[in-house]
Amino acid sequence: MFRTPIRRMATAARQSLRIGLIPADGIGKEVIPAARKVLEAIGSDIPKPEFVPLLAGWEVFVRSGTALPEETVEALRECDGALFGAVSSPSRRVTGYSSPIVALRKELDLYANIRPVVSVAANPEEKPAVDLVVVRENTECLYVKQEQLVPTENGREARATRLITERASRRIGKMAFEIALGRPRKQVTIIHKSNVLSVTDGLFRETIRQIPFDSNGRYDSVKLEEQIVDSAVYRLFREPQIYDVMVAPNLYGDIISDAAAALVGSLGLVPSVNAGHKFVMGEPVHGSAPDIEGQGIANPIAAIRSAALMLRHLGYTGGADRIDRAVDQVVREGQVLTPDLGGKSSTDDVLDAVLKKL
Repeated sequence: MFRTPIRRMATAARQSLRIGLIPADGIGKEVIPAARKVLEAIGSDIPKPEFVPLLAGWEVFVRSGTALPEETVEALRECDGALFGAVSSPSRRVTGYSSPIVALRKELDLYANIRPVVSVAANPEEKPAVDLVVVRENTECLYVKQEQLVPTENGREARATRLITERASRRIGKMAFEIALGRPRKQVTIIHKSNVLSVTDGLFRETIRQIPFDSNGRYDSVKLEEQIVDSAVYRLFREPQIYDVMVAPNLYGDIISDAAAALVGSLGLVPSVNAGHKFVMGEPVHGSAPDIEGQGIANPIAAIRSAALMLRHLGYTGGADRIDRAVDQVVREGQVLTPDLGGKSSTDDVLDAVLKKL
């Protein structure tokens, strides 16, 4: 598991913890309240939490014409951390709409999306069969959304700009190395496609490979590997145990971490944080799941674990450890599980089980 904070933001003098809550769309409105209740339940392990409800998402866009109100961004600048639920971005082009989570990552310079994927061993003394972290660059690649559609004599032609910079590649690479330093295996694998995309992925790969040589020996204990992205996906399913920390450009990281969720049972189990030098925002990896919205069966565990990751990043490891242990016990016992894990329990049932373990 991702056990050590990358930026220790906690201070002994802090009397309260101001946390922005952005449920956004779909089941985000069901799982973020569950995460809030868990944070409220851990007591003195963290400063008293103060929650700030904030708006963003497709539904907000439909009502107001903007998916990310400026008031939300400004309020987050006054918070210590945040939790984001899920967004129902349409698959079709909608004039004026842009994903609020992508925009938030850029506005707050949350350049790293850190996604631990860890299975729960039947025996708590055993090592999990899957224990890896995907470190995804959060601000560039195709997600810069510079696209154009032009008519040609052969019909319409669509083009997209893919941006990879040395600066972004270096800092996401350093984040991966720092995470690896806090893990037993201390291994980083660069995921790329530089055999085809020799300029963009080539720059990403070369920049990260240079980091150990520019770090005065800090990363001498970290083993550096690399893998072509399509081969990495194949090996991820065949032999996930070979991976420790995987670092990837934005698109590859998005795909790999969702695929890795299948190894541990469900997207409903996998958390993440969007992290920068000054701010951190927890975000469950799953989407808005409109097919089950309002039925009360959404799995809250990814959101609860994302809250724990947020605390860990802020330096409150005691509270984070308590949440992780409680969740692991519930999953291990297998008595209270939502339908995505083969159970029949509700969101509230799972939340209550976690609270009892706390």
